[in-house]
Amino acid sequence: MRFVFASVAAFWVSILIAGSACAQDTTVDTTAFAEIERRIEALTLEIEELRLGSDVVARADTSMLGLGPAASKVYGIQQGVSIGGYGEFLYENFSESRDDGAPSGISDRSDALRGVIYVGYKFDDRFLFNSEIELEHASTGQAGEVSLEFAYLDYRLTPQFGLRAGLLLSPMGFVNELHEPPIFLGARRSETESRIIPTTWSETGLGIFGQTDALAYRVYLMSSLDGVGGGSSGASGFGAFGLRGGRQKGSKAIAESFSVVGRLDWMGGLGFTTGSSLYAGDSGHGQALPDGTPVDVRTVIWEGHAQYRLRGLEVSGLLAVAGVDDATALNELKGLTGSESVAERLWGGYLELGFDVLGARSTTHRLIPFVRYEALDTQSRVPDGFNPDPASGVTIVTLGISWKPLPQIVGKLDYQRIDNDALSGVDQMNLALGYLF
Repeated sequence: MRFVFASVAAFWVSILIAGSACAQDTTVDTTAFAEIERRIEALTLEIEELRLGSDVVARADTSMLGLGPAASKVYGIQQGVSIGGYGEFLYENFSESRDDGAPSGISDRSDALRGVIYVGYKFDDRFLFNSEIELEHASTGQAGEVSLEFAYLDYRLTPQFGLRAGLLLSPMGFVNELHEPPIFLGARRSETESRIIPTTWSETGLGIFGQTDALAYRVYLMSSLDGVGGGSSGASGFGAFGLRGGRQKGSKAIAESFSVVGRLDWMGGLGFTTGSSLYAGDSGHGQALPDGTPVDVRTVIWEGHAQYRLRGLEVSGLLAVAGVDDATALNELKGLTGSESVAERLWGGYLELGFDVLGARSTTHRLIPFVRYEALDTQSRVPDGFNPDPASGVTIVTLGISWKPLPQIVGKLDYQRIDNDALSGVDQMNLALGYLF
């Protein structure tokens, strides 16, 4: 009934406005028509809201509690269902030769990288559910897969304090929580936030979260990374090139060990934010050597980050360091020798600078040339009796441009020069298209 009433109202309002304009001037000017169109558009949106619910058609334009705009939509509604999403397409063009002149042997790739749907439900002012369902690489019939990236329940006791439980994103770095493509500049995510902070990284757990005017925090108890691998979750464990293989993603995760992860951010005003996060726990999950010696694989990851965004200028920096105990025993369990060793110490970091050259113009478009310098070493220190792989220490210089015709849509083009001590680096050009809603 409300829908019918609104439809009739829209029709008659448009007729009355047009008639009024014509009565004053037989030649209706463009200003009157513009006003008619504006009011009809507003009424059409109201009708859409009555049919679908205002929560479904709400815009994704605000980040809340560390999440990206699309993932945050459920926090901005009064009650009911919230639907959002994002996606990205990536073309990678690789150099035909490595730095040492040998053929690279890498074929160029075109990929429907991700298609994501956020589904949330706000029960009332205290309880809500939020989730991310992701399809990677277009088809599960070929190279693709479907994953539940996060799914959790919030219980908000006060505006500054709440409880959270479910499949949680580890609150580390920039990209692990803010991974919607219009938010970051490069066509590809940084290697530091893939190998040291193994983005995208989610585990089952529970904890607390909250935010004041200047501070935001999250502290969770989560199932640990699986450093050994080969268990029920299908994780491959830690390796010479980082910790990414230890992610269990809540998929039949071995839970003999739990870890604590916490994050604190300070929003200093005038576009400046800085913070840090820490993860600590055992990654051995009760594994032992043949002689019965337990292998705890104590794992600690620390990262610090800062960001400044004001008047078209964007500056971001991040440093991450990780340590793994029992690396010698872990190598024995995994059968790793020589340069295959899991590292006792890993580190990585980057500095990124961009500037919106259209910032002074009256337009919705943003055009941001940017440069990013990144360095990382996934075998900074290995146990005695092992030697690091020369390819584990990498520097990457990225030069590119990001175009946003709207805040929710982005096109990116960049070139990456990739170097390592093994001279096996392969430079590449990347072209990406992304959106969120």
